[in-house]
Amino acid sequence: MKRSYILKNSIFLVFVVVSVCCLLVLVLSMHRLPEISLQRPYRTTINRKVSTNELGKFAEMMLEMLPEDLAFTVFVPSAKAFERDLRLQVNDSLVGDKMNNTDAIISRVLGFSAVPRTLSSVSVPYGEGISYDSLSGFTLYISKGLDGMLMVNRVRSERVDVKKGKLVVHVMDGVIMDAEFEQSVQLDFNEGD
Repeated sequence: MKRSYILKNSIFLVFVVVSVCCLLVLVLSMHRLPEISLQRPYRTTINRKVSTNELGKFAEMMLEMLPEDLAFTVFVPSAKAFERDLRLQVNDSLVGDKMNNTDAIISRVLGFSAVPRTLSSVSVPYGEGISYDSLSGFTLYISKGLDGMLMVNRVRSERVDVKKGKLVVHVMDGVIMDAEFEQSVQLDFNEGD
């Protein structure tokens, strides 16, 4: 009988020691976790429906070239960037031979600025750059500023995380393109002057 009492007492002792150790590990691990701020340091436009007028005609033309049932991220130039960097204007670009040239330019820009994956600004970490290949194989280097705006190949975004179906659209204050295409566009501008 005395042996049974010692055996029961030792099982109880082991149970208490294991429980105290587990509780101690839990308390210590919770104590060492970093604090997380619940406030967002920036504002973004998420899941907002946009109209054609807000993105611009050329941006809409770019988005219409992509399949609707697949997820893409597109860094579209703003209407001002299309006019400033590519000299495309809605009123004279959408008729006759200029329409074919405009389609070619827009599809080329789409190849440089579309990534076949969903990439929201929230998924880009602060202080770190990430890179993805665009549809044309052009490497896009993406980083995020403290205000939550993205930088893609030194082109800053005006708006981020605009949803259009399965597409994630970031409106950029410039045109993302490789050096060869940029040089050909500049040559066309110089010949036209």
